[in-house]
Amino acid sequence: MELSAVTRRSAADEVHDQLLNQLVSGSAPVGSRLPSERKLAEALGVSRPVVREAIARLATSGHVEVRQGDGAIVNDVTRTGGLDLLPHLLVAAPDGAVVDPSVVRSVLEVREYLGPWIAEKAAARAADALAEPLTTALAAIEAAPNGPAQQAAALVYWDHLVRGADSIAMSLIFNGMRRVYEPMLGVVADAVAAAEPADRYRALSAAVLDGDATAARAAARAVLGGATDVLGGFLDEMEQS
Repeated sequence: MELSAVTRRSAADEVHDQLLNQLVSGSAPVGSRLPSERKLAEALGVSRPVVREAIARLATSGHVEVRQGDGAIVNDVTRTGGLDLLPHLLVAAPDGAVVDPSVVRSVLEVREYLGPWIAEKAAARAADALAEPLTTALAAIEAAPNGPAQQAAALVYWDHLVRGADSIAMSLIFNGMRRVYEPMLGVVADAVAAAEPADRYRALSAAVLDGDATAARAAARAVLGGATDVLGGFLDEMEQS
């Protein structure tokens, strides 16, 4: 296992993230045993209680199983993890400069699938309350000088729609997806922005504010579907390279 000395954040947080990245990358295979607390503490330059806390957090998440006298056994994180795991799966290089195209694709697919539902519910449940925030957010999308700024404004726009949909479960899902999508902006923002022109957002706003749930669903599909199509070839090239 390749580990580095802890130099930032709280020690337990850093140890937790380093170990989780080892699990996600496959450096610690499913069914294998993590090194002992003593060995991890020495490798990481921290105390054993810090290591113990980090492992306890992994156990609470279900990523490892701590067995008395047998150490911490690695579980399949793709079966135990939630949306909090996606940022760790997204990064395909230690410095974060390269992302995993299969994860990018899955984020775009989920985004395209959930968006129409969100728009439909927002139109049905909160059309009147959304007039001011959607108008302001749409103006920011239209005025955005570049792709990253447009996509940042679009995230604010969708945040208003999610709140209007009035679903706590969807709000939490959106929060998790946003935390994953934001680090991707430097890679995909220009292409996504080109595939999601402001006129499609204007049509979406009109449908939502009219309270037309069916039209809102169709308009949201038109907004989000283009990005999945446009980026498909780009992601194929990344996967083949």
